[in-house]
Parts: sequence; C-alpha cells; structure tokens
Amino acid sequence: MSSATSLNLFRFSDPKIKTLHLTWFAFFLTFAVWFAHAPLLSSIQETLDLTDAQVRALLILNVAMTIPARIIVGMLVDKLGPRLIYSALLVISAFLCIGFAFANTYTSLAIFRFLLGFVGAGFVIGIRLVSEWFPAHQVGTAEGIYGGWGNFGSAAAAMTLPALALAFGGDDGWRYAIALVGILCGIYGLVFYKLARNTPKGSIYFKPKKSGAMLVSSWGALWALILMNIPMYLALGLLAWRLAPGGVNLLSESTMYVFWAILLVVFIYHTWQTWSINAEHLREGVPELEKFSFKQVAILNIAYFATFGSELAVVSMLPLYFLQTFEGLNPVTAGLLASGFAFMNLVSRPMGGWFSDRYGRRRTLIIMISGLAVGYFMMGLIDSNWWILVAVLVTMACSFFVQAGEGAVFAMIPLIKRSMTGQIAGMAGAYGNVGAVVYLTVLSFVSYSVFFYVIAASALIGLVAVFFMDNPKGHITEVMPDGTVHTIEVGHK
Repeated sequence: MSSATSLNLFRFSDPKIKTLHLTWFAFFLTFAVWFAHAPLLSSIQETLDLTDAQVRALLILNVAMTIPARIIVGMLVDKLGPRLIYSALLVISAFLCIGFAFANTYTSLAIFRFLLGFVGAGFVIGIRLVSEWFPAHQVGTAEGIYGGWGNFGSAAAAMTLPALALAFGGDDGWRYAIALVGILCGIYGLVFYKLARNTPKGSIYFKPKKSGAMLVSSWGALWALILMNIPMYLALGLLAWRLAPGGVNLLSESTMYVFWAILLVVFIYHTWQTWSINAEHLREGVPELEKFSFKQVAILNIAYFATFGSELAVVSMLPLYFLQTFEGLNPVTAGLLASGFAFMNLVSRPMGGWFSDRYGRRRTLIIMISGLAVGYFMMGLIDSNWWILVAVLVTMACSFFVQAGEGAVFAMIPLIKRSMTGQIAGMAGAYGNVGAVVYLTVLSFVSYSVFFYVIAASALIGLVAVFFMDNPKGHITEVMPDGTVHTIEVGHK
C-alpha cells in the first residue's frame, strides 16, 4: 500500500484510529442485531409453525423500515452529531432485538422485525463520523474498513448464533442467542457515548443551513431530488402489497389501502417540504462556493441499489438457500457456508475504498460493478449437482466485487458536500434498502437462479450510470454562518 493511503490500525494512541475502531464495532453490532434471525430462520419457523411465505415476508419486513430510517437519521446526524445519535440507536435497537427474541406470535414477530429495520440506519451515522476524522487521501480506506468490518456483523451472527442456540439448548435456544446480541448492543451504546467524539479537537462540525430536506444547488437538481424520492415510497408500497392477501395475508386488503393512502400523504408532504425549503434557498441565490453536483448523488444512489441492495437481499436468504439446495446440510453448516458471502467484507470493502483512494473513484466503481454482474450470473448457474466447495468459492468471489463496490461508493460520498454527508449517505443507504426490497420481492415470485440473474441484469443499469460520474478533484468548500470559508481537499484522481 502507498504510504499516502495506508493506515496503522494498531496505533491506538492516534485519536482517529481509536475513533475508527470505536465506530466500526458499533456498526458491527448493528449488523449482528439486524441479521441475528437469518441463520436461525429454520428454528424460528419450527417453533412458531410458520409457512415459507411468512418466512419470506419476514425477510422483506427486515429491510423496509431502514428506507425512511436512513433518511431521517441522516438529517439528525448532520444536525445533532454522530456521537449522540449512534448511542441512542444502539440502545433503542437493543430493546427491539430482545422483543423480537421473545415474540410468541407471528404478528408480534413481524412487528419487531419491521421495527428492527431501524437499526440499519446505523451505517449512515458512522460514515459522517469517520469522514470528520480522516483526510481525503485516506477517507476511502477508512470508510471501507468501517463499512467492511462492520458489515461482518452479519457473518459473525451466521457463524456463531446457531452454535450458541444449541449451547443454550431446548426449543427456546434461538431466543436466548438473539437476546444476548441485543444485550451486548445496549451496553455498547453507553460505552460509545462515553468514549466517542464528533470531531478531532479544535475541528469544526459543519451543519447544513436548514434542516427538513436536502438543499440542492439548482432548479434542475430540485426536480431530480423529488424524482429520486419516488422509488423509496414505491418500495414501501410494494412491501404493503406483498403483506396483503395477495401475498402472505399479514395485512388485510383494506389495511393495505390505508397504508398506501398514508404513504401518499407523507410523499406529498415530503415533496412540499423539499420544494418550499429549496425554493426559498434557490431564490436567494446559491453562492458558487456552496454549490455541489446532485448528479453525483443520484448516480451513487443507483450504484448502491445494485451493490448493497443485492448484498442485503442475498445475506437474508443465503443460509436457507444452501439448506434447500444441497442435501444433507444442517442449519449450523448452512449458516457457516452462507457466512462466506458476508465474511468477505473484512477485506473487500476496505479494498474497494483503498482502490478508490489510490486509482480513482470512477474507475474503481466501473470495475467492481462489472465484476458483481458476472458474479451473480455465475451464482445463478449453481445447482445441487455442484460441489459445495466450488459453490462457496463462487459466492465469495461475487461478494468481493459487491462489497468492494460498496466501499467505492462510500469513498466518494464524503467528498461531495461535508455539511450534508449524513443526508447524502442516508439517501444512498436508503436506495440500498430499496434494492433489497425489490430483489426480495422478486425472490418471492421466482426461483433462486432467476433471482440471481435479475440482480446481474439490474447491475448493468448501475454500470451505465457510473460512466456519467465525475471524479472529485481539488477542494470543496463550507461557508460558516459568519461568512468564514473553509476548504476541504477532495483529491485529484
């Protein structure tokens, strides 16, 4: 590694390295909580006598709440700072996790699973925090380590929770295993609040001029922002449809229509708020120093739809996929094999960030999205006749490109507009969840092979979009309320 982009991760006396370790472990716990159910689905299904359709509905529910949560949390982070928001999220999620662990009906199980999508917003918080502590030539690598090591929480859950459930024993072993993760999450929320800081000593925490909506720099960007909000509402509407009588019958048809009506009202209000806040901002005239390219945000949203959206969907279904595809596997072994996909996060996401720092943001994204399209096509070819070892290796190779692509996306996001990094990360993150809802809905209608082919085909749209992305260069500026101008280097590659 170049000395310009390498980090000494064992130099704990360095406050920024200490902050990085504190932050990735917070994210690790959020992912362990978020996907604690995945390797234990067969036990949950047996205990509560669930149908396959109900299990698939849980998978969709698990990623739905994260769509609005990431937008809201992104705004809160920019306004209140990551230290407070991350601590609060960890503690609240602990109670939701324990509630899910001891749910006794499918309805209560589904409600807690839906609410636990809230924990997925934790990612956005750390993106802003890490960007405050690392310079442009290292931020991609640091964000990659944060995202990759944190994402490993789902793999850690897949590798350990089935064995932990067996160790607890009995029909309720899975409950105690999931509850234990929740307890650890709550304790760490208090630790994080005590030890973490929003910025290095003497640094300024830049806040957006107004809250309630993302501020853009032109009327064209305002229309684009409104259009980019639509898929998030459509994804939630799609979820309600899948939970209605036409799907798993968790919601009545009338409840589905009420939910759609509420979504429409919220969308109209959100659009009006976005328009009114930005119209006033644009009529006043946006100084050249405060402008940024919304095109970059839109392209990264699309790229994250294909990368993180597919990872969320695949991590949710992979243990069950291996269990049903290869005869003779038990849930523990299937969980271990499936963990290979998320296991790659340890190296692949940091590598995506490092490649971006070293060789250019746009070039890296093009390579990674091309690789994931090929990888998912290969996964679509897997069947029961394959050697399990080869299937796992193909899965891990695909996951390298998926997660390195995620690292490349978030190597770029902190370099667009520092004061709105939380909001930009929140929107991109929400698009990842939109992708997950879309892909998991597709899975509820088609075979596993077709599911993987659909992801491969949709990734090509992301690839086309990335060709229109600009590499960041020079500096971005932030203007303080007193008129003081601060410049932040974003690199030249």
